Amino acid sequence: MKTSNENEKAPEEAWPVRPYSKRELAEAYAPNISPVSALNRLAQWFRYNLQLSEALLQTGYKKRQQIFTSMQVELIFRYLGRP
Repeated sequence: MKTSNENEKAPEEAWPVRPYSKRELAEAYAPNISPVSALNRLAQWFRYNLQLSEALLQTGYKKRQQIFTSMQVELIFRYLGRP
């Protein structure tokens, strides 16, 4: 029989650093609201977190891009934590 610790994945395993769609990541951070609201919330967090915003811009991030690169995901996880 497995214990509860064996059934739960570490955050790094559940959310590995890899490319994610913006919607997928937004919904992970805000699973109980609509996808559009989750996207808006994620964008708002980026605006409020100036260090994260600057770091993302240095990777070539554009507001309209649909996929976050692995490097951008790593920065998001560093500043916001994993979903």
